[in-house]
Amino acid sequence: MTASGLSRLDRLILNAVQSGFPVAAKPYAVLAERLSQDAGLNLTEEEVHARITALRREGFIRRLGAVFDARKLGYRSTLCAARVPAGKLDLFRALTGQAPQITHNYLRTGEINAWFTFTSQRPEELEEFLARLKETAGLEDILVLEAERVFKIKVDFQLPPN
Repeated sequence: MTASGLSRLDRLILNAVQSGFPVAAKPYAVLAERLSQDAGLNLTEEEVHARITALRREGFIRRLGAVFDARKLGYRSTLCAARVPAGKLDLFRALTGQAPQITHNYLRTGEINAWFTFTSQRPEELEEFLARLKETAGLEDILVLEAERVFKIKVDFQLPPN
Protein backbone atom coordinates (compact mmCIF):
# COMPACT_ATOMS: atom_id res chain seq x y z
CA MET A 1 0.00 0.00 0.00
CA THR A 2 1.25 3.49 -0.80
CA ALA A 3 0.60 6.60 1.27
CA SER A 4 -1.92 7.74 -1.36
CA GLY A 5 -3.88 4.52 -0.73
CA LEU A 6 -4.39 5.20 2.97
CA SER A 7 -7.96 5.50 4.18
CA ARG A 8 -9.23 8.59 5.99
CA LEU A 9 -9.17 6.64 9.26
CA ASP A 10 -5.57 5.52 8.70
CA ARG A 11 -4.51 9.13 8.06
CA LEU A 12 -6.30 10.33 11.19
CA ILE A 13 -4.65 7.61 13.25
CA LEU A 14 -1.18 8.33 11.87
CA ASN A 15 -1.61 12.03 12.64
CA ALA A 16 -2.84 11.25 16.17
CA VAL A 17 -0.09 8.84 17.21
CA GLN A 18 2.94 10.84 16.07
CA SER A 19 3.07 13.07 19.13
CA GLY A 20 -0.09 12.28 21.01
CA PHE A 21 0.02 8.57 21.80
CA PRO A 22 -1.70 8.31 25.19
CA VAL A 23 0.17 7.10 28.24
CA ALA A 24 -2.73 5.20 29.77
CA ALA A 25 -3.76 1.72 30.85
CA LYS A 26 -5.92 1.46 27.69
CA PRO A 27 -4.24 3.74 25.12
CA TYR A 28 -6.24 2.40 22.16
CA ALA A 29 -9.50 3.15 24.00
CA VAL A 30 -8.29 6.70 24.66
CA LEU A 31 -7.33 7.08 20.99
CA ALA A 32 -10.70 5.71 19.88
CA GLU A 33 -12.51 8.22 22.09
CA ARG A 34 -10.31 11.12 21.02
CA LEU A 35 -10.61 10.31 17.30
CA SER A 36 -14.36 9.76 17.61
CA GLN A 37 -14.82 13.18 19.22
CA ASP A 38 -12.42 15.08 16.96
CA ALA A 39 -13.49 13.52 13.65
CA GLY A 40 -17.12 12.70 14.33
CA LEU A 41 -16.55 8.96 14.22
CA ASN A 42 -17.79 6.09 16.35
CA LEU A 43 -14.67 3.99 16.91
CA THR A 44 -13.96 1.19 19.32
CA GLU A 45 -10.71 0.36 21.07
CA GLU A 46 -10.51 -2.85 19.02
CA GLU A 47 -10.92 -1.03 15.69
CA VAL A 48 -8.13 1.44 16.49
CA HIS A 49 -5.84 -1.33 17.73
CA ALA A 50 -6.51 -3.40 14.57
CA ARG A 51 -5.74 -0.43 12.28
CA ILE A 52 -2.51 0.40 14.15
CA THR A 53 -1.46 -3.26 13.99
CA ALA A 54 -2.13 -3.27 10.23
CA LEU A 55 -0.25 0.02 9.74
CA ARG A 56 2.74 -1.45 11.57
CA ARG A 57 2.58 -4.65 9.51
CA GLU A 58 2.40 -2.60 6.28
CA GLY A 59 5.42 -0.52 7.30
CA PHE A 60 3.68 2.82 7.85
CA ILE A 61 4.50 2.69 11.56
CA ARG A 62 7.97 1.45 12.41
CA ARG A 63 7.96 2.06 16.12
CA LEU A 64 5.59 3.09 18.89
CA GLY A 65 7.42 4.37 21.93
CA ALA A 66 8.44 7.30 24.02
CA VAL A 67 11.27 9.65 23.10
CA PHE A 68 13.58 10.44 25.99
CA ASP A 69 16.56 12.75 26.43
CA ALA A 70 19.18 10.03 26.07
CA ARG A 71 22.02 12.05 27.58
CA LYS A 72 20.09 12.85 30.75
CA LEU A 73 19.45 9.13 31.19
CA GLY A 74 23.13 8.25 30.76
CA TYR A 75 22.99 7.16 27.13
CA ARG A 76 25.18 8.24 24.24
CA SER A 77 23.70 8.67 20.80
CA THR A 78 26.07 8.37 17.82
CA LEU A 79 25.45 9.04 14.14
CA CYS A 80 27.03 6.45 11.86
CA ALA A 81 27.34 6.33 8.08
CA ALA A 82 28.56 3.73 5.59
CA ARG A 83 29.12 2.99 1.94
CA VAL A 84 26.86 0.03 1.30
CA PRO A 85 26.90 -1.55 -2.17
CA ALA A 86 23.48 -1.95 -3.78
CA GLY A 87 23.72 -5.75 -3.51
CA LYS A 88 24.15 -5.54 0.26
CA LEU A 89 21.45 -2.97 1.06
CA ASP A 90 18.78 -5.54 1.98
CA LEU A 91 21.18 -7.30 4.36
CA PHE A 92 22.26 -3.96 5.84
CA ARG A 93 18.62 -2.94 6.36
CA ALA A 94 17.83 -6.25 8.03
CA LEU A 95 20.82 -6.04 10.39
CA THR A 96 20.28 -2.42 11.39
CA GLY A 97 16.49 -2.80 11.51
CA GLN A 98 16.76 -5.56 14.13
CA ALA A 99 18.97 -3.61 16.54
CA PRO A 100 16.88 -1.98 19.29
CA GLN A 101 19.68 0.55 19.85
CA ILE A 102 19.10 2.07 16.42
CA THR A 103 16.65 4.94 16.63
CA HIS A 104 16.98 6.30 13.09
CA ASN A 105 17.95 4.35 9.99
CA TYR A 106 17.78 5.73 6.46
CA LEU A 107 19.30 5.62 3.00
CA ARG A 108 20.63 8.63 1.11
CA THR A 109 21.89 9.15 -2.40
CA GLY A 110 25.62 9.55 -2.83
CA GLU A 111 28.73 7.58 -2.06
CA ILE A 112 28.00 7.36 1.66
CA ASN A 113 24.45 6.07 1.36
CA ALA A 114 23.44 4.39 4.64
CA TRP A 115 22.99 6.34 7.86
CA PHE A 116 21.81 5.36 11.33
CA THR A 117 21.83 6.57 14.92
CA PHE A 118 22.96 4.14 17.60
CA THR A 119 22.02 4.86 21.22
CA SER A 120 23.43 2.95 24.18
CA GLN A 121 24.81 3.36 27.69
CA ARG A 122 28.00 1.45 26.99
CA PRO A 123 30.44 2.76 24.33
CA GLU A 124 31.73 -0.77 23.74
CA GLU A 125 28.22 -1.81 22.65
CA LEU A 126 28.56 0.44 19.59
CA GLU A 127 32.01 -0.94 18.84
CA GLU A 128 30.73 -4.53 19.09
CA PHE A 129 27.74 -3.79 16.86
CA LEU A 130 29.89 -2.06 14.22
CA ALA A 131 32.35 -4.98 14.17
CA ARG A 132 29.48 -7.46 13.65
CA LEU A 133 27.90 -5.23 11.00
CA LYS A 134 31.18 -4.88 9.07
CA GLU A 135 31.83 -8.61 9.20
CA THR A 136 28.31 -9.78 8.39
CA ALA A 137 27.58 -7.21 5.67
CA GLY A 138 31.14 -7.20 4.34
CA LEU A 139 31.63 -3.46 4.83
CA GLU A 140 35.09 -1.94 4.83
CA ASP A 141 34.45 1.10 6.95
CA ILE A 142 31.70 2.79 8.93
CA LEU A 143 32.03 6.44 9.85
CA VAL A 144 31.35 7.24 13.50
CA LEU A 145 30.28 10.86 13.90
CA GLU A 146 30.20 11.96 17.52
CA ALA A 147 27.99 14.95 18.31
CA GLU A 148 29.75 18.19 19.19
CA ARG A 149 26.47 19.99 19.92
CA VAL A 150 22.99 18.54 20.23
CA PHE A 151 19.94 20.03 18.55
CA LYS A 152 16.54 18.47 19.12
CA ILE A 153 14.06 18.98 16.33
CA LYS A 154 10.52 17.70 16.65
CA VAL A 155 8.84 16.83 13.38
CA ASP A 156 5.31 15.60 12.76
CA PHE A 157 4.20 14.63 9.28
CA GLN A 158 0.57 15.73 9.12
CA LEU A 159 -1.36 13.83 6.48
CA PRO A 160 -4.38 15.49 4.90
CA PRO A 161 -7.55 13.61 5.92
CA ASN A 162 -8.22 12.83 2.18
